[in-house]
Amino acid sequence: MVKFIHTADWQLGKPMHYLSDNARAQFGTARLDVIETIGRLARDEGCGFVVVSGDVFDSNNVHRRVLVRALEKMRSAAPVFFYLLPGNHDPLDASSILRSPTFQQRRPANVAVLDGTEAVQAAPGVELIAAPWPNKSPLTDLVVDACQGLEPTDGLRVVCGHGAVDAMGRQRNEPSDISLQRLEESIESGMIHYAALGDRHSTTSLGSTGRVWYSGAPEPTDFDEMNPGNALVVSLDRDDVHVETRRVGTWHFEHADWQLGTDADIDALGDWLTGLDAKDRTIARIGLRGQVSVAQKACLDEMLAHHTDLLGCLDENSHTLTVLPDDADLDDFGLAGYAKDALQDLFEMAKTGDRTAEAQAALSLLYRLVGAGR
Repeated sequence: MVKFIHTADWQLGKPMHYLSDNARAQFGTARLDVIETIGRLARDEGCGFVVVSGDVFDSNNVHRRVLVRALEKMRSAAPVFFYLLPGNHDPLDASSILRSPTFQQRRPANVAVLDGTEAVQAAPGVELIAAPWPNKSPLTDLVVDACQGLEPTDGLRVVCGHGAVDAMGRQRNEPSDISLQRLEESIESGMIHYAALGDRHSTTSLGSTGRVWYSGAPEPTDFDEMNPGNALVVSLDRDDVHVETRRVGTWHFEHADWQLGTDADIDALGDWLTGLDAKDRTIARIGLRGQVSVAQKACLDEMLAHHTDLLGCLDENSHTLTVLPDDADLDDFGLAGYAKDALQDLFEMAKTGDRTAEAQAALSLLYRLVGAGR
């Protein structure tokens, strides 16, 4: 039996432009720190090596600092060995970061690039069969190509691939899509014993053999990922496979839509935001719709400003939220004379006209500035 870690889609150097400078730095650090976590997991579980099934880096043009720090993280995990597969983000084209002078000079002894389809001896009796991406648009199923010509073996073979599997139902019909049927035929015939795949950021088991897996990304990258933040501990022999999902990520993406109309609705949104764990490592997206008063909108704005300071990122979509002033709002301002007349004009603009959104925002800000209702 062999025991190893299956991971993929580190995408080191991912820019995350919509984060603040501070959150972006934290996010980048977490993606590097997870390498240490994976190395520690490998040592604790008695795994001799780690397979990174593509997209080690977000592109072939990441900052040199990201590269050297990633290599140092892997070096510190020795004697655990890391096998890096080029994927669609960091293919082996002319600009390959995995062939760069910096990589060659700084690569530690426990790191190797799976840059060909020749079998690589990862442990006694254990071969890795790799399907590296030569460019961003391969014209064949690289995994099936890598398995062509293999004969059954007395040892164990792990195929390392990257890309979409045709059975996932994306209806892409890309020539590079991986054939699940062909992959499982290779498993059933004894040519390979486990398929370590990357590209899908959600941890996923495919097929009927229990030997075809996407590890998912060790740190999440978007809201549509169903089960990211994991690495897989794989225990493998010819007759059995045991795959354990282990949480290694620290960031979270949270999304919710809210229908607002009452004070209780706004309080419920506040309770949801307050209840989020690890706020400085949480990216939240909220969709706001419904109808609120000026007073309610001011309360909402103040609450969102507070949570924006706490969260790694708070992305608010309030395009379908309507602010409709009422007479109680007008009285709350406590204005008189010309100021009240101007406020009344602003109220009318907020109800109808071409600049309702600007008028509603102005009313909410003014409400907060004058301390209305307090």
